[in-house]
Amino acid sequence: MTLKLEPLHPLFVAQASGVDLTQPLSQEEIKDINAAMNTYAVLVWKNQPLSQAQQIAFSESFGPLDIGLKRVFKRKERLDDERLIDISNVDLNGELHRRDSPKNLSSFANQLWHSDSSFMSPKAAYSMLHALVIPSEGGNTEFCDLRAAYDALPANLKQEIKDLSAEHYALHTRIVLGDDAYTDEQKKAIPPAVWPLVMKHPGSQRSVLFVGVHAHKIIDWPIAEARIFLSDLLEHATQRRFVYEHQWEVGDMVMWDNRSTLHRGRRYDLNQRRELRRTTFNDVPEANLAAA
Repeated sequence: MTLKLEPLHPLFVAQASGVDLTQPLSQEEIKDINAAMNTYAVLVWKNQPLSQAQQIAFSESFGPLDIGLKRVFKRKERLDDERLIDISNVDLNGELHRRDSPKNLSSFANQLWHSDSSFMSPKAAYSMLHALVIPSEGGNTEFCDLRAAYDALPANLKQEIKDLSAEHYALHTRIVLGDDAYTDEQKKAIPPAVWPLVMKHPGSQRSVLFVGVHAHKIIDWPIAEARIFLSDLLEHATQRRFVYEHQWEVGDMVMWDNRSTLHRGRRYDLNQRRELRRTTFNDVPEANLAAA
């Protein structure tokens, strides 16, 4: 089958079709999808009835999967494989979580602009999110294009940030949201990672403004000044002209490149079920991300 692409936004994002994600991918299909990701950064696949095992198999076509923050929280999971990240408000018994549950805290943190695992080294490459149950309204996911955001910076700002690096910390967003009861062992489980504010995307070779809420300090800057500056850069990157909002339908699979986009979930009624499954793999040399 041949990959088909229909742009959904003037700057990035395409609806992809012509490939059955429930079946093993050919090397040609992997190559074509990687090339499309280098161009569009976000691909939307419709009507993909993936089982847990099929989502794992599809995702592993691109690289070894990672568990991210599960290294810190180590909770019992209701999914079959620990490499599946449960993006839901449902507990082990299939009931809705309490509004103040730790799981819902993760959902609230997901409503802040971020790239998955930017607090790790290596950081995340692609994430794939599959929709199983969606609320009657709300719960959309927004994406912004960090390549276009960099391109739109004035020349003086490009010059100012070209040699700056920011530290990304896994627990920063949780602490901001009032959850600060972490043990020393948990804090050490994922040490901060440092990344340049301007990075070159390895596939597209475009410059990226690499910001997000996990970035909590700039190396060698006073904390207050750094956080105000990072906030200004994030505000720039998430202007509506750089943003695509995805309205979920059951069976949707959305995959995005964390090295060139940010994303955030939107608010929904926690008294309604919302169940999605995420897989993510990291930006390691052996990952099969080449367009050629």
